[in-house]
Amino acid sequence: MARDNRNDVRLDAPKGLRTRVLPGRKRVSSDRFGRATESIARGMGTPYFLIALTLFCVVWMIYNTVAPVDIRFDSAAIGFTALTLILSLQASYAAPLILLAQNRQDDRDRVQFEQDRQRAERNLADTEYLAREVVALRIAIRDMASKDFIRAELRSLLDELDRRDDDEPSGVEATRASSSPSRRDARRDGHRG
Repeated sequence: MARDNRNDVRLDAPKGLRTRVLPGRKRVSSDRFGRATESIARGMGTPYFLIALTLFCVVWMIYNTVAPVDIRFDSAAIGFTALTLILSLQASYAAPLILLAQNRQDDRDRVQFEQDRQRAERNLADTEYLAREVVALRIAIRDMASKDFIRAELRSLLDELDRRDDDEPSGVEATRASSSPSRRDARRDGHRG
């Protein structure tokens, strides 16, 4: 059964099936927020971010040291308080973002580990099944007649038929000889050809 399009608000649908009261208002999913925080944390872990932050701090300090006093917005005399506040704020947001990204990665690793464990169990079960099948085939092949065994049996049957032909009364043999060649002659002719 196909899902209804969640963007379509229908007035004839029961109230419980409607997802939103106001159609223009959208909720931010936690997964989207998690992906955004992971991308921010991933960006903060790059050398480019560290270089950019260092350049920002150097430019900040140079500007507030060299610029005329009237246009400075942070004082070097009191230790660049605004810069310290900005860096503290950035650090206070960076730590939870990094922890959130690590937690999401741990969850993904846990799911991947579970999938790997299930795959390994399936592979083990398949391997055990195949091993049992190979053993069953070996047992079945061991019970099968070999080519040499079949040849020996056929030879013994032909020899027994030849002995029966020799033991038959001469009248029946004469009748048989006049109508068709004997089995022995046919067998010998077949071996020569």
